[in-house]
Amino acid sequence: MNATQVFNRFQKQQSIEAKSYDWSDFDDNTLRQFQKIALIGSAVLEGNDGLTYSRVLNEMQTIYSTAKVCLGSKCGLELEPDLTQIMATSGNYSELLEAWVKWRDASGKQMRNKFITYYSLGNKAAQLNELPNTKFETLSDVWLFQWETPDIRQQTYKLLQQLMPFYQKLHAYLRIRLSDALPTRMPTDNTIPAHVLGNMWAQQWTHTMNTVKGVDPYPQIETIDVTDALKAQNYSARKMFQLSDQFIKDLGLDEMTDQFWENSVFEKPKDGTEMRIFSHASAYDFYTTDDFSLNKLPRIKQCTRVDMESFIRVHHEMGHIEYYMQYKHQPIVYREGANPGSAFPNQLIAYYLGFHEAIGDVLALSVSTPKHLNKLGLLRITDSLDSHKMNIKFQLKMALEKVILLPFAFIVDKWRWDVFSGNVSNRDLNRHWWTLRGQYQGISPPVKRSEHDFDPGAKFHIANSIEYIRYFVSQILQFQLHKSLCGFGQKHVPLYECDIDGDKEAGNKLKEILSLGSSERWSHQLKRLTGSMEMDVKPLLEYFKPLQDFLDQQLEGEEIGWDFNVDDYFY
Repeated sequence: MNATQVFNRFQKQQSIEAKSYDWSDFDDNTLRQFQKIALIGSAVLEGNDGLTYSRVLNEMQTIYSTAKVCLGSKCGLELEPDLTQIMATSGNYSELLEAWVKWRDASGKQMRNKFITYYSLGNKAAQLNELPNTKFETLSDVWLFQWETPDIRQQTYKLLQQLMPFYQKLHAYLRIRLSDALPTRMPTDNTIPAHVLGNMWAQQWTHTMNTVKGVDPYPQIETIDVTDALKAQNYSARKMFQLSDQFIKDLGLDEMTDQFWENSVFEKPKDGTEMRIFSHASAYDFYTTDDFSLNKLPRIKQCTRVDMESFIRVHHEMGHIEYYMQYKHQPIVYREGANPGSAFPNQLIAYYLGFHEAIGDVLALSVSTPKHLNKLGLLRITDSLDSHKMNIKFQLKMALEKVILLPFAFIVDKWRWDVFSGNVSNRDLNRHWWTLRGQYQGISPPVKRSEHDFDPGAKFHIANSIEYIRYFVSQILQFQLHKSLCGFGQKHVPLYECDIDGDKEAGNKLKEILSLGSSERWSHQLKRLTGSMEMDVKPLLEYFKPLQDFLDQQLEGEEIGWDFNVDDYFY
């Protein structure tokens, strides 16, 4: 709390000074810098309001991070790794249901009233953040203002509508196989119970390929998983990072500095020191300009395992580092990805933004292709039929991760936009959450809910006031950027097979964009790379064309869609 208060005071002082100038004659570049400095989020709250806002937000964060449950005779189970592992691997319907309900009882249910206080004061802070010629009414107004895209809500809704036919096919494919596995458990409205999809929030369904019979279309065909090959070839965590560094160099981008290799932490310390910092892979920017040599702390912190998942994650995190290195010459306010980051600008933790996430994922799209893995000697492909089946299996797994996330990512912020604006009463917070989840995801609660429950609070980003639409944007952008970069040296290669490894022309274009940071509006940067200022779902649909054709064959004559009524699921 003390560090936050010191930071808030600094921001407030800078904001007051910025607002003391006459902005009317500023050019666009100066205006954008002053807006970023002057917009200080909850730091604007004075006295008891400021203390109360910080307190309730801290209490919500604490409830979420310390929640523990009992399942049967086992007590003290935490979300990570205990409940997450159960949701991902258990095939026991009752165990999944108990874990789902008890996590929500221990987390979201405990913070309902605190959330109301938090967003009420957040709205007050938004109104106090008035800028010259710009007024805010709600917390979400501030979040959306930072996108510098007045129609960002409309764009995301339009993209979601264009995506829905593909999503509905994936939903039907899963529902039919779950109906075979759980014939007496599935709702008659064609929704899917939220607890049987391998994830606590049903936001990604990849684990059903292992837990639900029939989801994996070709169980006899190996998955594109190079874990065994990595181990057989004596890869270490450091060697995987070195391989990623080579991939970056071969694109003509900047290689990692000596300080990066000295100060990064690639594995959990074997002596057990500072174990608590190793919960999530992260890349850090400490805002130095001389190749980061002033910094004596890790550049990357990752508890790396020698497996396929970590192999992909390594390239993703290195994408963040390369981004930091390319925009290090920019003014501090522009040393971030092209579109907005933290949920409210005064937060001390820099959560990655849509463009930042997309860049990391663009690299991962290339390195995860069978072509690239074969080039590295990690995967052997001999039979063309097996190759096709392997690709369908790989695409299904990717779609259950990336495509399935999109409606959920939209819902998390759509719900907050509606609540913050007053369009939803505090008496209907949970009901509206499930209305949206039923409408857009075709997901239903496995037990009846009420307004005594607060299921949105069982999600980290709600409890921690972190905007979520960035994940929607990231999923769309990564395929849009991938298609554009593949247009240099891979024009005649199917998008799902494209590997930009060694393509200097693509690397130069990527470097041009990365070096801008946020000094140019993100939509303008998007136009530099793709020729369009708007997001486009067509590259994603093109990438997954083989899978869509497969689903069309599988679903011939089957019913697609659902008919959800929230009243059926509420007391």
